[in-house]
Amino acid sequence: MSISTPGGPERRPTVVSTGKKPAAGRPASGAKAGSGKPAGSPRAGGKGPRKPVTPVKVSQGRAWGPIALFVAVGVLAAGIIGYGAWASFQGAKPWDKRANAIDGISNIRKSDPDSLKYESHKSGPLTWKYSPPVGGVHNAAWQNCMGDVYDAPIANEHAVHSLEHGAVWITYRPDLPKDQVDKLAGKVRGVEKMLMSPYEGLDKPISLQAWGYQLKLDNADDSRIDEFIKDLRVNASAEGPTALCNTGITATGTTPRELQQPQQPPTQ
Repeated sequence: MSISTPGGPERRPTVVSTGKKPAAGRPASGAKAGSGKPAGSPRAGGKGPRKPVTPVKVSQGRAWGPIALFVAVGVLAAGIIGYGAWASFQGAKPWDKRANAIDGISNIRKSDPDSLKYESHKSGPLTWKYSPPVGGVHNAAWQNCMGDVYDAPIANEHAVHSLEHGAVWITYRPDLPKDQVDKLAGKVRGVEKMLMSPYEGLDKPISLQAWGYQLKLDNADDSRIDEFIKDLRVNASAEGPTALCNTGITATGTTPRELQQPQQPPTQ
């Protein structure tokens, strides 16, 4: 090694190489140890190995779809059960209570019972307080009411007798549209104790009659037609449910007919 002398040129110290390599696994002199640490190596301060990090679960929220479906099914089931209970209650009512609950129905039995009274069958043309008539005096022959759909007016005298036997008589204005007439006919055709015919001079397009009851309507789609038929057909009979509706008059025309001619007294 040379040492600079005062005032002489400055020289760097000479490093003498020994010719030896650093031992394997040891860092060279002056080099820092590697920064990486083996897995599981003790933490600084001697606190032991680091614990594995637990994954964080992300909440997805409530499954609202199944909940909404369950609620909807529950509401529907409750509605069905409630309607069934209400229908059973309604069906348990007497027929006249159900009939009186029909909106717009006229109960002549209650409001004008005297108009329904009569002493005997009568022949020839007769008159009534209500149009179409709903009861009272009538002919000895009834109009056939086995689901008959008449395409022309019939005699009131025979139709009222059909009402007495428990029939529902549907009448309509002759100018009622065909599709409306067909809907009415569908409720009558082939049903015992039902008959239907056009009627001149109605103050409403459609009028329904049972013995002592009447309901006037504007449209054949009105649900009250079915209610009237259900509650009053057979039930409103003034002669009981066994009264006949067959073997009656089948001809149309407003002039009353007789099934049997009155017997003549024997000649002397």
